[in-house]
Amino acid sequence: MSRFKFEAVWAEFDTILAGVGLTIALSIGAIVLGSVLAVALVAVRTLLGRWAGHLVDAYVELMRNTPFLVQLFMIFFGLPLIGVKMTGEWAALLAMTLNLGAYASEIIRAGVDSIHKSQLEAGESLALTRWQVFRYVILKPAFARVWPALSSQFVLMMLASSICSFIAVRELSGVASIIEQNTFRSFEVYIVVTVLYLALALTLKASLLWLGGRLFPNTSGLARIEAKGSAV
Repeated sequence: MSRFKFEAVWAEFDTILAGVGLTIALSIGAIVLGSVLAVALVAVRTLLGRWAGHLVDAYVELMRNTPFLVQLFMIFFGLPLIGVKMTGEWAALLAMTLNLGAYASEIIRAGVDSIHKSQLEAGESLALTRWQVFRYVILKPAFARVWPALSSQFVLMMLASSICSFIAVRELSGVASIIEQNTFRSFEVYIVVTVLYLALALTLKASLLWLGGRLFPNTSGLARIEAKGSAV
């Protein structure tokens, strides 16, 4: 039985670090842009007519009921056929953003639906426009109520970035495949990659919990959860 040889893997430390960096960059970019897209989709559903809501529903159902890999291939291989060319990294970011936007919009919509009608009526009684009611009365409490679920979706999207290696994006899984081919040390490579993904997921989860406690200290139990965790 041959012993494990992690030396060959650690010799590629710079390559692994670059893969981790790209994974983080893609994840942060997708979280920010996907959240903006999700809020826009919820706003369209809430503020515009029924026909606009049906269009959003169609988009959400399309993204939620097709594999992320297929969506990635459609963007990377399909868009050039109509003259839209982009690198693998930009295609990965676009696919992650569109996918996350659909899932996050459903989570945020659940938060919006949980807002009591009396709060909406109070906003309208102050002569606020529908957009102002959505922005100042609905949005923040809705985010506060669904932040844990939204955070979990963000972590899942970060882990799903590994699929982008199928279009030769050199994020963590992509560089792991290259190192495996160069060293023939499959088990050692993926042990290291597993540990790194676990570390990234736990770090992102803790960061989102901390952020939620700062953004919504009085409107959710996030701050109390964070305080309880730090006291253990």
